This record gives sequence, structure tokens and C-alpha cells, in this order.
Amino acid sequence: MDPAIETQPKRSKHVNRLKIVGAILTLGGIALFIYFVYMVGLNDIYLGVVRFGFAGFAVILFIYFIRVLTRSWAWKLSVHEPYSLRLRDTIPAVVIGEALSNTIPLGILISGSSKAIAVRKHIPLVGGLSSVATENLFYSLITSIFLMLGGVVLLRNFAIDESLVLTVNFLIILVGVLVILGIFMVIRQWHMASASCEWLYKMGLFHSLLERGRSDVRRFEDLIYGFYRLYPKRFLPICLLEAAYFLLGVGEVWYILSRLSDAFPSIINSFLLETVSRFIILLFKLIPFVIGVDEAGAQFIGNMVALAAGVGVTLAIIRKGRIFFWTAVGFILIVKRGLSLREIADAGKI
Repeated sequence: MDPAIETQPKRSKHVNRLKIVGAILTLGGIALFIYFVYMVGLNDIYLGVVRFGFAGFAVILFIYFIRVLTRSWAWKLSVHEPYSLRLRDTIPAVVIGEALSNTIPLGILISGSSKAIAVRKHIPLVGGLSSVATENLFYSLITSIFLMLGGVVLLRNFAIDESLVLTVNFLIILVGVLVILGIFMVIRQWHMASASCEWLYKMGLFHSLLERGRSDVRRFEDLIYGFYRLYPKRFLPICLLEAAYFLLGVGEVWYILSRLSDAFPSIINSFLLETVSRFIILLFKLIPFVIGVDEAGAQFIGNMVALAAGVGVTLAIIRKGRIFFWTAVGFILIVKRGLSLREIADAGKI
């Protein structure tokens, strides 16, 4: 019997377990969301949203579009010759990827393949996936740096519990080590994925799948690892674009706070709120729209930096409204382009 067929029941079990865990976490997130809304008060949140207004909402929609533009541009620069993509190709694909990432448990695992599928008319699938992976490496690097900076800012500017100090220090060191290992892995060009595929193939596992797939994996790694050596002048622009994506998020937080309060918002507070939001998104991708946990994180930091009562939760809800809007745009694009989740999932297996 084909080993790939034998693994189908196991794969189905893993998928079912993932669905169960995702459902439990989602229910927990909804309960957490209801709790914070009740704790703050529905009327106070409503007044905050009304105060923010349609004009304010239009502004953050525009800010997010600029953020999408920065990542789309970074992706455009991550494409290897002889292929190329235009912003008119990458911008819709990024919106589609974000829509799936927001709504599907562990959607981050298929958001990359959805981007590659969305531009398959302009670039081969393997090339598209490798360019997405290259851009994601830059994004992960810059995000990790900002997360470490956020931890340092938190420790240096606010009095926090001793146990939390130890946790934050541990996370700073852990992220720093992972960043160094990642950079070292790329510089030394360790082909761990293709080596694993070769080992599985020789062991007779997934033979039909790896007969052709292992060469694609090797090519995939070569395209990623050779990027900096082939295009060293693109390294700094891509990093700056990824940094702009994060800093625009800080600007969005600052703008929302400026409309929710009469006091002039602190850049440090805005930076911490955005850092915690990024961290929560990384940890709780199983929960669609990170509902509940995002509000919890915003409220925690809001209390720590002495924001007015309920401002943190209101901030998270307003940003969630922006996410809903652009997610709807993403699904409109998915329908318009005739994409299917099965096709996207299959592409992620290459």
C-alpha cells in the first residue's frame, strides 16, 4: 500500500484534533471577550466607538492599506529573477492572505500559499512560495527585533511584578537566540528541510509524495538562502519596509488613542500596545481574529501604563473593526478570482 495513503487516517486525526483545539480556544476567546466587555461596560465602549467616529475609522482603514502596501512592496523585492511581480499583483494577494490568516485556525500556515496561488499567472508556484517565504523571513526578523525592544522598554520604564520581569527577560533572551540561530542558518545555508525529505524518501516514507517533491523543496531552500548573496542591495530596503509596517501599526494605535482621550498619547504607550498585539497574534493564531485575547492584552497594558478605564478594550475593538473590513475585502477578492481553500491547502504541501 502507498505510504502516503496509509498516513491519510493519521493526517485526518491531526486535522480533527486541530479543529477541536481551535474550537475550544475560540469559545474561550469569546468568553474572554464577553467578560471584558461586561467589565468595562457596553455603554462606555459604545461611547468610545462613537467618539472615534466614521472619520477616524476611515483614517485607520487608510493606514492599514499603507501597511499592506509596505509588505506588498517588500514581497515584490523578494521575488527572484527572471520572475517579477508588480504592486498591482502583490497588494490583492497580501489582502487575501491576511483574510485567511485572520479567520481560519492556524491560517498563518496557508496565508503564504494563498498569496502564491493568487499570483500564479505571473510566477510559478514554487517561485511564488519561495518569494513569500523570503519576505516572511525578513518580516519575522524585524518583528522579533521590535518584540525584544518592547520587552526592554517595558522593563526600563514601568514597575512590574518580579515574576513578570523574569518572564519578559526569558522571552527577550529566547527571541534573541532564535534570531541569531535563524541568521546563522541562512548564512551557512543549512538545508534542513530537503535533508529531512531525502531521509524520509530513503526510509520509504511518503515515497510517492517525495518522488518529485523533494527536488522542489531543495530548490525552494536554494532560492531563499541564495537571496541575500544574489541581491544584497535589496536587504536594507526590505528591512526598512518591514519596519515601516510595524511603525505604522504604532501610529495607528497612537491615532486611536488621540481620539479616545483628551490627553496627548504617549509614543511609548502606543509602542507597547502594538508590541503586545503582535506578540498575542503570534501566540494565539488558532483563535480567529484573536478575539478576547487581544482585548485582554490591550487592557493589561492599558492598566499598566495608566490609560483611562476601558480604553485598552475599546482600542482593541476598534482595531478589530478594521480587521473585519479588510477581511471582507479579502474574501471578495477570493470569490472574484475563483480561489478555493482546497487548492490553497494543496499548494502548501509542495
